[in-house]
Amino acid sequence: MRLIVLDTETTGLESSQGHRIIEIGCVEMVNRRLTGNRFHRYINPEREIDQGAIEVHGITREMLADKPVFKQVATDFLAFVSGAELVIHNAPFDMGFLNAELRRMDDTHPGLESVCRVTDTLVMARGKHPGQRNSLDALCQRYGVDNSQRDLHGALLDAEILADVYLAITGGQTTFQLADHGPGEAGGHGRSEGIQRLAAGRAPLPVIRASADELRAHEEQLEAIARSSGGTVLWRERIDA
Repeated sequence: MRLIVLDTETTGLESSQGHRIIEIGCVEMVNRRLTGNRFHRYINPEREIDQGAIEVHGITREMLADKPVFKQVATDFLAFVSGAELVIHNAPFDMGFLNAELRRMDDTHPGLESVCRVTDTLVMARGKHPGQRNSLDALCQRYGVDNSQRDLHGALLDAEILADVYLAITGGQTTFQLADHGPGEAGGHGRSEGIQRLAAGRAPLPVIRASADELRAHEEQLEAIARSSGGTVLWRERIDA
């Protein structure tokens, strides 16, 4: 299964108000392994960038003056993502901007959904963690994903972080080796990282038991699940069994 984890940066918050994409970052996973294959482009938006957006991603119009416009990268982008499942955090935002750009080129374009399936990790996270914060930073903290380099938002960095978060949410491995691909592949380069094994003779891992407060909070969460599901809590059924 080929997944493309995608993120964009934009000139503002609303594509309907004429805001444009200024950066696209994508990383590829095949069979739940990062391949090292990437698509990353900065884009000249041909308009001003809102100051609030600059404070988020740190990209100014001057920095993009010599970059291609979206039309010049569209063919390569579509070739990279076509036929894959896109994994996006808050997908309506990014998809809205991408489809707006495609329809500027061709107002009859059916939209990116015509060539890709889309999975929204924000929807997934809200389903698993109702009532909690589910921003990308919050999910990194919850799942132990390193986002220490994320002082400012960046499309490629955020796509790489989201790939780890997606694997954690869906119960997969996030740190073992990357598949090895050659540098000639579209949009990216190959690398391979081996498994780091534990040193022989190391001390036993500590066992950290839940505190009384944590056990009480766990029980309260089970009670909330029971109320919302009509009394059925699979966790309790497995314990009782």
